[in-house]
Amino acid sequence: MKGAKYLFLILIFPVLLACGGSDDGPSDPEPTPAPSATTLVFPENNSECTEGTLLSDSESEVIFRWNIAQNTDSYTVNLNDLSTDAGRQINANTNELAIRLNRGTPYSWSVVSKANGTSETAESATWKFYNAGPGIENYSPFPADDPSPKSGATVNSGSLTLGWAGSDLDNDIVSYEVYLDVANPPETLVGTVTQTSFETTVTADTVYYWSVITIDSENNRSNSQIFQFRTN
Repeated sequence: MKGAKYLFLILIFPVLLACGGSDDGPSDPEPTPAPSATTLVFPENNSECTEGTLLSDSESEVIFRWNIAQNTDSYTVNLNDLSTDAGRQINANTNELAIRLNRGTPYSWSVVSKANGTSETAESATWKFYNAGPGIENYSPFPADDPSPKSGATVNSGSLTLGWAGSDLDNDIVSYEVYLDVANPPETLVGTVTQTSFETTVTADTVYYWSVITIDSENNRSNSQIFQFRTN
């Protein structure tokens, strides 16, 4: 009986090893979820911002607000002075931020959502507004934006339609001057139109630069950024 007992243990021991739980080490942690894009709240799009704390004749402080985004630990506000094309990035840990602004100045802004543990980000839509200034009776138009073709694009040579978006608080845009050139900045005025598009012809294997000046009924003028595209 004693011999049979030892034989039984010898036979069952490999079975126990085979059926025992395997030790593969600790499981990999779940990946950090990518942050979601937020939606902007204030200053409102295409508006005059009359709120804020007056700091001087030339500056005021405005509280920017946006909705809380999912899977987000922090935010970066991208702020651009549209009159000078100077940009700023300001970090925030909450969904609002007080920012010092020049008065009587057009701005655009967007918010980037960020999360700890991942390099992925998400960006909101971009809004434009004028920070109210003293004694302004008629505002200059916002610079033309949203170009077509997109800046940096490659397009076919031949006939081409240039397009853009224009907006103005006073709704009194009267015309657009279109500049197109192979030099940067573009200095050749190729046309003046009342609509937000212009038909032109481009040659092959060339880099073009173009811009738009928006003009309102009071002859206020605003320059767009310089856009560029390449032809096949």
